[in-house]
Amino acid sequence: MAARQRQSKLPTPHSPPPRSRTGKSPVGRSGWRRAGPRRGAVPARAGGRGERRWGCAGPGGRGAGGPRSRGRTEGTGPGICRFCPDLQQNDSTKRNTFRAKMNIGKAYSAANISNGTDLAIGFASSTVAVLLFGTNFVPVKKFDTGDGMFFQWILCASIWIVSLVVNLIQNCPRFWPLAMVGGFVWATGNVTVVPIVKTIGLALGLLIWASFNLLTGWASSRFGWFGIDPEEVSRPILNYIGAGLSLISAVIFLFIKTEVQSSSTSLESTPLLRESSINVSEETTEDSWVNKLSPAKRRLIGCSLAVVAGILYGSSFVPVLYIKDHGRRNETLYAGASQFDLDYVFAHFSGIFLTSTIYFLIYCAVRKNKPYVYPQAILPGFVSGVLWAIANCCWFLANHYLSAVVSFPIITAGPGLVAAMWGVLVFKEIKGLKNYMLLSVSFCIILAGSLSTAFSKV
Repeated sequence: MAARQRQSKLPTPHSPPPRSRTGKSPVGRSGWRRAGPRRGAVPARAGGRGERRWGCAGPGGRGAGGPRSRGRTEGTGPGICRFCPDLQQNDSTKRNTFRAKMNIGKAYSAANISNGTDLAIGFASSTVAVLLFGTNFVPVKKFDTGDGMFFQWILCASIWIVSLVVNLIQNCPRFWPLAMVGGFVWATGNVTVVPIVKTIGLALGLLIWASFNLLTGWASSRFGWFGIDPEEVSRPILNYIGAGLSLISAVIFLFIKTEVQSSSTSLESTPLLRESSINVSEETTEDSWVNKLSPAKRRLIGCSLAVVAGILYGSSFVPVLYIKDHGRRNETLYAGASQFDLDYVFAHFSGIFLTSTIYFLIYCAVRKNKPYVYPQAILPGFVSGVLWAIANCCWFLANHYLSAVVSFPIITAGPGLVAAMWGVLVFKEIKGLKNYMLLSVSFCIILAGSLSTAFSKV
């Protein structure tokens, strides 16, 4: 009996708070919280001594129209009981919703930070690539390289050494032989570089092949040539305008006249390397076939070779893009291939060195084992190759973080500005007010074309 009485004194889920001697309910002892009179709350039957009795303001109380509010007492108005199951369910739902919103906010913030980091890495890589691509062939102007075959072999050997270091840093990722095809294409275009520099100059040659490099790389990525997935752009008209402006700039470059001095007869007025650090031979060497051409033929051959080189350069990334695109499909031979472009550097550069070696051996055979070898070009060729390899690695990174449709306009147009500054300020290849005006117009057009192509993707 005593146990039953003690049990009856225990508060039920909707029992009123214990009354004090003064007849007022203590605050904070039974889970009640004070609340002012709620609009729509109906008072229960009045108790003794003029006391107003309110129902629980929770979803199950009489104050809300429920049947369980009889006997709820609160000194100042309706209370909300923490024992209401409906209220507990509503609070749990609100907490879950709040947590979900917090998780979404954190994920969104993390995505923004990651996207900002990718853009920073991509544009930083593009900047380094632009500077080095515009500078890497400058050592050719200081030393006699003859017909360029020996020089390009030295350059490609240093490129392969850099790729070996990158491969070790990347923990030797899987080697895809198809990526070597891109190296073959690039090395074929590279054979023409030295004749281009000697016939029409570094600035004009680089600007022409950079323009066609942009057009070829853009078209293959935009329309999905050679089996790669086409790049979808949000503003196709702006994309086409950018490509057209780049083509117009290439046509304007053809009217810029340059004055090129033969490196076999005179040294540049401002050498890039100190003569005391390199064994420069004073003996007169046999003139290469480039030096025997007339000015008109030099210009025609130089511009034609620059166009061919640009097309080959623009196609050199196609094998890597092909492997990446087909690596996302389970039914292909390249399923599971890495999506990080830097993992293909070693295979790509190995194709470059192998192709360059084959061309050099063919050249030696044609020359009856009497090739033109210039010992003074070994160190400049090695330096040039290292600069180019670092720049191309940065291009691989830009392709990964920005996509090819954005990186191609920036990296192919930017080196022209750097090379032109070398040609105008150091080598004095471009002179005259007319040439300066044409060069300025060309820069504006190619810059507008590059920006249009880039913003068409954004």
